[in-house]
Amino acid sequence: MTAAYAAHGSRVLDLFCCSGGAAMGYHLAGFQVDGIDIIDRPRYPFAFHQADALGALAHLIATGEIGRYALVHASPPCQEGCALTVGTNRSRGWGRSHVQLIPELRALLDATGLPYVIEQPNGTAPVRPDVRLCGESFRLGVLRHRSFELGRWSTPQPPHPRHRGYVRGYRHGVYRDGPYVAAYGSGGGKATVPEMQTAMGITWTAVREELTEAIPPAFTRSIATAFTTARQEVFA
Repeated sequence: MTAAYAAHGSRVLDLFCCSGGAAMGYHLAGFQVDGIDIIDRPRYPFAFHQADALGALAHLIATGEIGRYALVHASPPCQEGCALTVGTNRSRGWGRSHVQLIPELRALLDATGLPYVIEQPNGTAPVRPDVRLCGESFRLGVLRHRSFELGRWSTPQPPHPRHRGYVRGYRHGVYRDGPYVAAYGSGGGKATVPEMQTAMGITWTAVREELTEAIPPAFTRSIATAFTTARQEVFA
């Protein structure tokens, strides 16, 4: 399959897919999605394959099967570079060391010849913040700032609207109320599972760990819509 033909396809490969927050956004934008994760994800709402994401991607490249996809999305483990780990846990000696997969991942994504997206929390992870998204852009109940590196395609950075207030909960011993919930951890005013589901627009899992690791589908629906517009302009 030629790159030009693949670019007109409608299937997305979702690496490190977790529970499918990113996948649902692509689905809502009209794409079919195949998810890969090293952990079994029985609540993933689309076609799922349990495998090491990097190994599976290398196999798809070697066999030429990668040509079935129009776009590759990857949300690799973020603990090594996210602001929470670096700014809080590490400074206090908490947590453990984490493997940084992004350089190896990017090399494989470049080898696919396809457009791709790498998603990470805002922080020190080595990704280009080609697009930064915030839940307030979609009037969500979470902020969930995320950076997206775009490979082989581009789209303008949308405006970052002013936040309406605080994230509800305790910060440095002080409780503040606000229009957003903290969709991570527990205690200290953190969101309940139903609150996280409502705030992010995720209904198919009620597992706290999966919700805390997910991104709102609105984010990738926006990315997918921008990608569709970009490729239509290329092939117009």
